[in-house]
Formats: sequence, C-alpha cells, structure tokens
Amino acid sequence: MPMPFEPQSGSGLTRELIEVLFPMFEQASAGAIAVDREGRISWINARYANLLGIADAHTVIGRPVRSVIPHSRMPEVVETGRPLLLDIMEYQSQQLVVTRLPFFDEQGRVSGAVAFVLFDDLQPLTPLVSKYRRLHQDLLAAKRALAKRRRGTRYQLGDFVGASPAALEVKRRARLAAGRDIPVLLLGETGTGKEVLAQAIHSLSARAEGPFVGVNLAAIPENLLEAEFFGVAPGAYTGAERRMREGKFQLAHGGTLFLDEVGDMPQGLQAKLLRALQEREIEPLGSNQVVPVDVRVLAATSRDLAAMVAEGSFRSDLYYRLNVLEIPIPPLRARLADLGILCEALLEDICIGQERVEITAAAVAELGRHPWPGNIRELRNVLERAFTMSEGAEVLEVDTLHRVLPATSAQPQAEQTGAEPGVAEPEPRPLAEVLARAEAEAIHAALARCKGNRSQAARLLGVSRSVFYEKLARHS
Repeated sequence: MPMPFEPQSGSGLTRELIEVLFPMFEQASAGAIAVDREGRISWINARYANLLGIADAHTVIGRPVRSVIPHSRMPEVVETGRPLLLDIMEYQSQQLVVTRLPFFDEQGRVSGAVAFVLFDDLQPLTPLVSKYRRLHQDLLAAKRALAKRRRGTRYQLGDFVGASPAALEVKRRARLAAGRDIPVLLLGETGTGKEVLAQAIHSLSARAEGPFVGVNLAAIPENLLEAEFFGVAPGAYTGAERRMREGKFQLAHGGTLFLDEVGDMPQGLQAKLLRALQEREIEPLGSNQVVPVDVRVLAATSRDLAAMVAEGSFRSDLYYRLNVLEIPIPPLRARLADLGILCEALLEDICIGQERVEITAAAVAELGRHPWPGNIRELRNVLERAFTMSEGAEVLEVDTLHRVLPATSAQPQAEQTGAEPGVAEPEPRPLAEVLARAEAEAIHAALARCKGNRSQAARLLGVSRSVFYEKLARHS
C-alpha cells in the first residue's frame, strides 16, 4: 500500500483535492497560509496575518516564509514531502497549534505546502494534555513500583523503631551514610535490624530508584558463591545455561548491593570481591570479557571483623575497603528504654487485618527481664506467640507472656546486666516505673527534635499517630 503522502506515488494530496478541502479547513481554523516549492509565501488569510501582527497580508506575498515566521517548518515539509500533522509553534509570546500538509502536482512532485492554525491558544487542549500527563505519570509510577517489587526495598528509616540515645545515634549515622556514596559496614548481633537499616539507607540515597540486591553469604554454598556474585557465561561448565546468567553485581548495577553476614565469606572470594570493588568491573565465570558495574556496597556482620583480621581469617585490605563508615547497632538489652514503643510497633504490624491488641505496662516490664539473645527478631516471635495464645483478648497480660517467654528470663540479674561481683549497684526501682519514665523522655525528646510537630515525632518514634497521642496524653 502506498504511503498517503509519498511523493513518488502520485497519490498524495493534489492541488485539486486541497482546493476542495481548503474552504472547510480555513473556516474551522484560526488562520491559514500556503507556500510554493521554494518555500515562499504564496497566500495567507487575514486571520493568520492578524495572529502574526501583519497589518496588510499582501505585503508578505512572495517573501521566504522564514523571513516572516523565523522558526517555520514549512520548508521542511516542502523538502521532504511529509506532513507534520500536529505541532506547537512558538511565535513571539504565542503558542500556536498547527498542522502542515504538502500538496503535489500531477507528476507526483511537491509543488508547495499549506498550514492551518488549529488553535491559537493552548487552553482548549488543557484537558487532553492533563490527561496525557496523568497517564504518563501513572505509567512511570507503575514502572517504579514494579521495579521496587522486583528488586526494591520494604523498609524506611522510620521502620528502625527507637528513640533512646543509642537508637538515635544509629539513625544519625544512617542519614550520614545515605548522603554519601561510600561503603558502609553495619555491625550488630543477629536480629538487631541490620537489613532494615541497609534498606533504609538505600531508600534515602541518590540510588533509591535503582535496585536493592541482598545476598546472605552464610546461606550460599561456597562452591556457588562466585557464580552468584559475578554471573556465569553460556556453557561455562557442564549443565550451565545456554544464555548469560547474571550475577548479583549485574543485578545491582546502578543501585545497592547488600552483603549480609560478610564475615562468613571464604578467603578465595574475598580477593575477587576486593578487585571488583576497586576496579568497578567483574568477569563472569567462564568468560574472558570484563563487564563494568556501578554498585554501592553495604555490608553487615554479627562477627568481630577486627579480630578476624588480626587472626588472618579476613583480609585487612577488604576490611578497610568495606569499613569506610561503621554503624554499630546495639542489642535490644542495651536499649530497653525502646522496649515499649517497639512492642507497640510490632503489635501494630502483627495485628494487621485483625482486632488490635494492646500490652500492659506490667507486661512490658516483664519483657524487660529477658536478656533477648535473638534481639528484635526474638521479641517479634514472642509477641506473635503471645497474640496467638491470648485467644482473642484485647490486652496482653503478664500471665500470657509467662506462657511464651523462654526460661532464660530467670537468669541472675548480675549475669544479665554484666555487673562485676562486689561492685555496688544503685537501688533497683520497679521496672514499669523505669520504662514509663524512659518512654516519657523519648516522647518529649522527639517532640523537641521535631519542634512540636506531633506527626513527625510519631514517625521518628516509629509508632502511629493514634498510639503517639494516647501515650502523650498518658504521660502528660
């Protein structure tokens, strides 16, 4: 099928057809103009002349169109024989919506072009443009959401709940880390929230739109780690796929690579990881090609890397490469002041879609007697079991917690606190009183930091506004 405006086809708009359609288009448009095959104005109507500020239309006949309309695309239409069906033309302070059509002689040669001003004001197109922009924005949002679902993050900094001095220091360092594209080493016991913090740093950084790829080095067999990191070339070994299998570095390109339990990395892989970080390039398994990568590395471990470096089980050069900024995450037993708001936040998540259950101050005090070797992960486990065992009760009481808490809660106080024998300790007070006071101090500290903005203070503490207002009223 010939193109409608193909010059050689002889089936384009002829002068006769233009003359038939011309009165209709001229009447419906805000102005019209025609040029000959040299791009000189051969005709212009009064309405177009008025739009251009020309008092007498006859004065421009025969002049090159670009001497009258500097950025006109009419010569382009004449030269190519292709129409420009919809375009916005800037003329002085005006924006004109125009359409430009070539016309042909009987031999199929371009003999000129005609243009119509469809709108001399963009206002009539506002609904259409707005709808297009909304659809375009919705499409971009959907693509971002899909990308995040594939290789994205679930947690923000507000999900690291706590307002004790130790928790606030962790958040301060996390914000510093997010502002710099440098490696970060997260140190803390298992269950303290290292991955939550890593995702929060990624979400606050300039790489937030890129992928977040996490790999647990303790969960992958040693003989598969190199393939997991750097990918596998087609046919690299017997049974390998016939197409390139991307590794974690390629998947994280443009984003963040999170190395969990980096202390469990075998020494053979440590040297290859160090080279990839220094050179910003990798070599897939079974390939001779070097692939450039752009990733920001966050590493985490529950082991003492400095001691491992001293004993020779972890490379010192890799340790210093990863440890540009160190963020120690305190265990739960070191920030018992956060226990109350942690329980509130965890129960709010546990009870999604079900009746909300509260926890009494005495029950929180009972939780404070436990050493929490599994930290926040263990606390969530205990609360989930207590919620299940409560049999629909609206409040978690001490008796319910006694049924689900591990027996280690009864450890001697000196063992839990780490106090040295023979050292005098302050007179103990009821734990409920200590926790209530700590909670009140955390609330007032958050309000002071947020300059009285209660919504921001609630986000800082990691609790909902309703819970925050309830606690504020209680402590006021």
